Amino acid sequence: MQLFIYSALSPAARTLLLENLPAGVQPVFRADLPADQQQAAFRSAEVVLGNVPPAWLAAAQPPRLQFWQIDSAGFERYAGLAVDFPVANMGDYFAWPCAETMVAGILALYRRIPELAVLQQQRRWVGAPLRAGTGLLRHKRVVILGAGAIGLAVREQLRGFQCQVQLLARTNPAAQLHTVQELQAELPQTDIVVNCLPGSARGFFSAELIGAMPPGSLYASVGRGNTTDEPALLAALQAGRLGGAVLDVTLQEPLPADNPLWTLPNVLLTQHTGGGQPREDEGKVEMLLRNLGHLRQGAPLENLVELGRGY
Repeated sequence: MQLFIYSALSPAARTLLLENLPAGVQPVFRADLPADQQQAAFRSAEVVLGNVPPAWLAAAQPPRLQFWQIDSAGFERYAGLAVDFPVANMGDYFAWPCAETMVAGILALYRRIPELAVLQQQRRWVGAPLRAGTGLLRHKRVVILGAGAIGLAVREQLRGFQCQVQLLARTNPAAQLHTVQELQAELPQTDIVVNCLPGSARGFFSAELIGAMPPGSLYASVGRGNTTDEPALLAALQAGRLGGAVLDVTLQEPLPADNPLWTLPNVLLTQHTGGGQPREDEGKVEMLLRNLGHLRQGAPLENLVELGRGY
């Protein structure tokens, strides 16, 4: 069985993979091949690890491919692709670190940590006058957009701050809000909105919804940048109508150097690092190895997804 590894694995993860591959599985690493040989290796593979270019699949499917392990949670770049082999993503692997990033960013804005970090760099002691402008996360009213693994992890972490949390999800019965109309009615009483939506929800958090948020409220986004009306968000932040934003994702990544989001003091950009964690690449390898074992034994695969449905 030929395994094509598209992912750029760390040396430790590569060693882990090589030491634990079942007998009879032949690994081929993209990183070891010239650029003009990589697509051919993909087309010969029976198992693939990593997020290959959509164009490689659009023309024709690899004839021998039995299983594709995507190494991310999101896979909206493959929307519209119809494949006849099983596909799995990383499931909730990135959920807890993404949630920690959002909670950390929100806390940082309330506690004025970015401002204090700048003052430290400047060796300026301001001290007591800053205290009156600090805020508390405790008891805040929060709406989380999405009831998937990240949204649930955010809710779990906010319980420690005794926040009043509501989830928005179109069909999930565990959510409190199910429609745009219900969300818009709730937003004027909401202190924080945390966007955990997938890329398939393009443009969901619109200018109208941003306008419904109360003055001084915070917006945090860790789903996909295309789910937010970024110009409307920028305008609200520049006008000082919103209290601030924590953005792990933006519409264009990397964010262009001339984008005003870089310089707004009430914006914290975490540069799509939200899912980062110790042994990140090793975790991807471990997921692949588990599913490879399931495949060989004819057992159910973990974290199967449907590309066309977006989940």
